[in-house]
Amino acid sequence: MFEQDRSAAVVGVAGGAGATRLTVELATTLARDGRDVAVFDAAFATQGLSQYVHGRIDADLTRLLTDEDVTPEQAMVDLRVDTPGDVSVCPTYAPFERIARAKSGASAERFGQELRDATVAYDHVLVDTPPVADNPSIAAVNATDNVACVVPSSKRGADTLARVRDRLADIGVEPHRVVANRADEPATRDSTPVESADVAVPESDVREVAGAPVCVDGATGPFARSLATTAEAVFDTQLDVEFPKEGLRTRLSARF
Repeated sequence: MFEQDRSAAVVGVAGGAGATRLTVELATTLARDGRDVAVFDAAFATQGLSQYVHGRIDADLTRLLTDEDVTPEQAMVDLRVDTPGDVSVCPTYAPFERIARAKSGASAERFGQELRDATVAYDHVLVDTPPVADNPSIAAVNATDNVACVVPSSKRGADTLARVRDRLADIGVEPHRVVANRADEPATRDSTPVESADVAVPESDVREVAGAPVCVDGATGPFARSLATTAEAVFDTQLDVEFPKEGLRTRLSARF
């Protein structure tokens, strides 16, 4: 087990920010270092994490939170990614009636406890979290060690981030990291319109869910490099993941 921060809520500050994809790629990147990672889906409305699961989903997160007979082990699905570590996901895939019950205060308390318990079974826990506005998302940001806000790399993203910061402050939570997503180049805060961003992630060459995650063992491109930097920033850790050394021409093209 690793001693640094173990869990993080990855909060999309607006719909379409790309938080779900980023969460899955972060999990895969951590697994490249031999770490076992659990990913939970607090975005009940969009249920985006379920798209990364191939095959039938019998027990999802809402069943785990509303059915005492369902165990965490039954609700977890192995993504079977090509990495030394394992990535297990607990997707949301449910009808409206069960989603409504899973959003209750009691279910939110259980969700928070499930997240804390998961840090015992896994090296890291990630939560795909929508803009904080309901019980599951509030539980996610309160039960995890860190909060990473995923922001579209644009003025719209910067404006939305300010509102989300205010919303988090209302419940006593401070974002640990800000990630500018789909930036033009894999750079840091100096080259993105989101001035408060700690790291920036370029758009992946693979945009379809069917081809993701791409940050598997051996991935070396700018997207994979940026995800490694982001994972290290979110968890204040260092990954033992190797990338080919960049030549002078590559470094200069990244700067100018």
